[in-house]
Amino acid sequence: MKAIKLSHVSKRYGDRAVVDDVSFSINKGCFVSIVGKSGSGKSTLMNMIGSMILPDSGKIIVNGKDIVSFKEKEVAVYRNKTIGFIFQDFHLEPTYTVYENVTLPLEIAGDRKDMKKKAEVALEQVGMSEHISKKVTMLSGGEQQRVCIARAIVQKPELILADEPCGNLDTVNSDIIMALLRQMSDNNTTVLLVTHNPEAASKTDRIITLKDGAVISDKRI
Repeated sequence: MKAIKLSHVSKRYGDRAVVDDVSFSINKGCFVSIVGKSGSGKSTLMNMIGSMILPDSGKIIVNGKDIVSFKEKEVAVYRNKTIGFIFQDFHLEPTYTVYENVTLPLEIAGDRKDMKKKAEVALEQVGMSEHISKKVTMLSGGEQQRVCIARAIVQKPELILADEPCGNLDTVNSDIIMALLRQMSDNNTTVLLVTHNPEAASKTDRIITLKDGAVISDKRI
């Protein structure tokens, strides 16, 4: 089953094609990395799959639905219910505790059943259980990154979009997070990893390489 299918997707800013006629599909449960130099279009492509920005042309089919045609309410439900976002710059609520940040997707979804337990499980998976009551402003960059990851996985989403999830982590914690993403993929969650790191990309099932917004290589490992 195809979890994601892109068909002739393009995005321009002024005269520059940031994403240029990109087409590929990803099977459900696959662990895929998108690599390329800075400015190659990786993050723009991921943000379009996450419905953060719209393409100028083309179709983005996720679980059989064209998300480009979604209305505002459909976009909100799609982001909350289907996707777990792991942002490079975290996007945590600075006045919230770790617990409040991790449970925010559950609050938005109105899913308060066993909320504390779900948060505890997600935080344990990223090695942050002991920080559950702390304000996120008291944490290091690497710790905030792990809180962001816990928030992304707390709902057990169908699709994880991860933008440099190990960028602020040391080797030990990077290995933990990559192993966790692999485990989620093995449990049928589709994982899309954007990274500059060849070592991280080598741990995925497939590497899609972009250059100047276009796919120049698509290699299964």
